[in-house]
Amino acid sequence: MYKKALTTVFSEAPVDDYYEEVDCKELLEAGINGMLSYLDDDYSLYMDQEESKSFNEQVEGKYTGVGIEILIQQDGSVIINRVFEDSPAAKAGLQKDDIIIKVNGEDITTENAYNVPTMIKDSGKSEAKVTVKRDDKELDFDLKLAVVDIESVTTKTFENNGKKIGYIYMSIFASNSYDQFKKALTNLEKEKIDSLLIDVRGNSGGYLATVTDIASLFLDKNKVIYQLDTKGIVEQVKSKTSASRSYDIVVLVDRGSASASEILAAALQESYGAKVIGTNSYGKGTVQAAYSLSSGSMVKYTIQKWLTPNGNWINKVGVTPDIEVLLDSNYVENPCDETDTQLQAAITELSK
Repeated sequence: MYKKALTTVFSEAPVDDYYEEVDCKELLEAGINGMLSYLDDDYSLYMDQEESKSFNEQVEGKYTGVGIEILIQQDGSVIINRVFEDSPAAKAGLQKDDIIIKVNGEDITTENAYNVPTMIKDSGKSEAKVTVKRDDKELDFDLKLAVVDIESVTTKTFENNGKKIGYIYMSIFASNSYDQFKKALTNLEKEKIDSLLIDVRGNSGGYLATVTDIASLFLDKNKVIYQLDTKGIVEQVKSKTSASRSYDIVVLVDRGSASASEILAAALQESYGAKVIGTNSYGKGTVQAAYSLSSGSMVKYTIQKWLTPNGNWINKVGVTPDIEVLLDSNYVENPCDETDTQLQAAITELSK
């Protein structure tokens, strides 16, 4: 009855009779936001069309563009920080550290640098012309827009005290992150690593199915990954495979590690025996579903609590590290592996 009443109010309300001009679209959005605010839940929210598009690109791990990640410097200059593999940018020859100075012939040095991604991928055209500065030369690149896979996983190895340590960084748990993670793990194991370091610092989460698949790579079928509490009914979610590993694992977390990152950290901490190093994670212990509206906007709402394998609810508490390590001022002034005290603590732990 109430759902029908709400639909009637928002579809048939006589807003034309209001004494001032009313934007019906904005009125509807305000109404939805008002209803969601009644829930008093930070994670039940409304996203407009543009926000929904950006959200979907992140969690799907794909977007239509040219395949570059940019950094905006303090002086406003736009530097290419990363070129995605097999992307239009990579095929055209754009390189890391190229400085973007023009987009479609327009000088971006006089524009708001944050508009550059929009100028490239949202111009309404199927291609973009990008001019960069490289070694004091100006180079033009004609790029066709295409669907680009966002790389959410990066790897490297460290050698210390005669041990080879594999390192995997994850920026998000997108729908394509599992395949990237599994490939990275397989390649590291071919290099005969003695242990593994998984870095989810700054990772705000993503798909529950993705983190379930990744955790299953390390836990056999009788191990619990997490538990779901649906209105008081608790269900254990166990590993989906028989695959298991036995080498030492450290998970790096910080205040920016949330949701799926916390699920992975807690699962490996409690069901695998991994060490967690860093600072307390964010503390998001709920699960959301998303409902797409015909307008292209979206409503996200909370449907469940999740608990650690041992039944702990970390909401507003976070995953507590086994070894607490803060980043110091040296890292802020010169961010690199050598000044990363959390990373170095993890390397030391895995080198014992």
